Amino acid sequence: MRILVLHGPNLRLLGIREPELYGTMTLVQIDHAIAGEGKRLGAEVLCLQSNHEGELLDWLEEFRPLVDACLINAGGYTHTSVALLDAIKAFAKPTVEVHLTEPQSREEFRRTSIVGHGCVARFAGKGVESYLEGLRWVVAELRGR
Repeated sequence: MRILVLHGPNLRLLGIREPELYGTMTLVQIDHAIAGEGKRLGAEVLCLQSNHEGELLDWLEEFRPLVDACLINAGGYTHTSVALLDAIKAFAKPTVEVHLTEPQSREEFRRTSIVGHGCVARFAGKGVESYLEGLRWVVAELRGR
């Protein structure tokens, strides 16, 4: 079982970017936690990050035949990208939306998730645990619970 994990814009700055919101873990540390949980669950995890919308779109297309599902933290694109929504729909495999913070309890403009319309589940507001819960959930779904 292979799971693609996509991190959107500014997530490479974790650990130094607004630690009062996002915590002090770096993206490398988060990726290691995700990979470790994947290994424990018997799933191979591939984590990628880009600040560029088009690269995220390309990866969904490129990895579609190679993976079974995707976790995505689209960052700011969550609230703005119809193109990313369309790519998730074309990916046509279980895609789970994840967020370190809870967008619903933040600024008004963050409360609408465009990409969420293409996702089968959402985990947010628990820091790295949001990713781990999403990973556990999608692995269980792929195994047919």
